[in-house]
Amino acid sequence: MADHVLEFRVWLPRPREEIFPFFADPRNLKVLDPPWLRPALLSSPPDPLEAGTVFDFRIRWLGIPLRWRVLIREYDPPYRFVDVQVRGPYARWEHRHLFRAEKGGTSVEDRITYRLPLGPLGRLLHTLWVRRQLATIFAHRRRRLEELFPGAR
Repeated sequence: MADHVLEFRVWLPRPREEIFPFFADPRNLKVLDPPWLRPALLSSPPDPLEAGTVFDFRIRWLGIPLRWRVLIREYDPPYRFVDVQVRGPYARWEHRHLFRAEKGGTSVEDRITYRLPLGPLGRLLHTLWVRRQLATIFAHRRRRLEELFPGAR
């Protein structure tokens, strides 16, 4: 089964040194994700994060609780970090966060490379729900960022 790639970008009117720690704090998942996902940390990640950090959280998808274990594979503040799913609902999940100083603020790029399990059923779920739900989640995240950082675009 082929990987899927989604990319989302937003410019925030704050310096990279301020924006990076906000995104690198897993507690902010609760601030950025839609309420219906009900993200909850199940373990406390160290502060600050570093490459090799592992933490667990839970979300709800279609009302079903799903546990997720994340590994911070790369951590290069304030430029980028990459988290990968160690255990969770996807056959593959890699989320690259990139931060660029741009026009007096910070350009934030999310690149998610993912693959669903279950072969043909996974492809059907992707077509019917998953791709659309991921787009909805990141659209919500963008709206929240616009609220938290007025002037975002």
